[in-house]
Amino acid sequence: MIPIRDTIPSKNYPVVNNTIIGINVVLYLFEMAQGVNLDRFVYIYGLVPARYSIPQIASYFTTGQQALSLLSFMFLHGGFWHLLGNMWFLYIFGDNVEDRLGPFRYLSFYLLCGITSGLTHLLFNLHSNVPTIGASGAIAGVMGAYLILHPHSKILTLIPIIFIPWFVEIPAYFFLGLWFVLQFLNAAGSHGNIMGIAWWAHIGGFIFGILFLKIFLALPETGTRDKLRRITAKRRTHRLQVVRPGGLGKDPHLYGTIDVTSFEALVGTQKLINIPKGFQKRIVKVIVPPGVKEGSKLRLKGLGKTASDGQRGDLYLKVMITS
Repeated sequence: MIPIRDTIPSKNYPVVNNTIIGINVVLYLFEMAQGVNLDRFVYIYGLVPARYSIPQIASYFTTGQQALSLLSFMFLHGGFWHLLGNMWFLYIFGDNVEDRLGPFRYLSFYLLCGITSGLTHLLFNLHSNVPTIGASGAIAGVMGAYLILHPHSKILTLIPIIFIPWFVEIPAYFFLGLWFVLQFLNAAGSHGNIMGIAWWAHIGGFIFGILFLKIFLALPETGTRDKLRRITAKRRTHRLQVVRPGGLGKDPHLYGTIDVTSFEALVGTQKLINIPKGFQKRIVKVIVPPGVKEGSKLRLKGLGKTASDGQRGDLYLKVMITS
């Protein structure tokens, strides 16, 4: 299952989330530039449990190097697809968590999830001499927080069946719950990260993500967050939107809604809408003209139901201007 996007739009630009993604990309390029020294680089800056549990190995590293590895391991990756997969999940789920916590609290939350995921991996693989790298533990914490914040959100998911791409909307609680169960099953069936995947880091990150979210939400907010929200407020809604049109009786026309910001209503915009229809999905381009008003209707010819005379009705989208 490949998640494409969620159906909960964030109201603010995810400044911290996007910065974290950028840092991961830059450090990956720096990592790949190590050449023949790559293995040594990964051993120093990756998380190696034996460095903390075996005195003979620990003696080769300073206290600073030991502490740094608990942080640096979550910004390194084992290959392009490892990086791409992690950053894609962070892109999908991170913006909504940052939207709820605010930039500063989200940054602290992300780093804490990463560190505790590493400690969980260390605990269950105490004498392993295999380096663990990757942001997946921290991202698992973000996914755990997303599950608590938006359990009934829908995740637009690509399920490739042979050569046929099948798009389906899966409730977040099912998508993330299934992901978490799979981590447990894989952890139980493997020994440490012998397969190259730190399953217990995922599990620890997910659980601590839920715990840290509840702690952060219980803490009092400061006025700084409101100021930052005004600065980072989005001027555009998501380009891809899911529309679930409905109709009345024998009326061949279908009716739905499309969301735009006040800025988009003023200057005009273009959107892609995903129209679920049984097991089929249609992606349609919609042009929102400049100066559109709240409640205005956009007509998409031929996208309605088929009438008894064989003629196709239209799809009418009501414009909703979000704040």
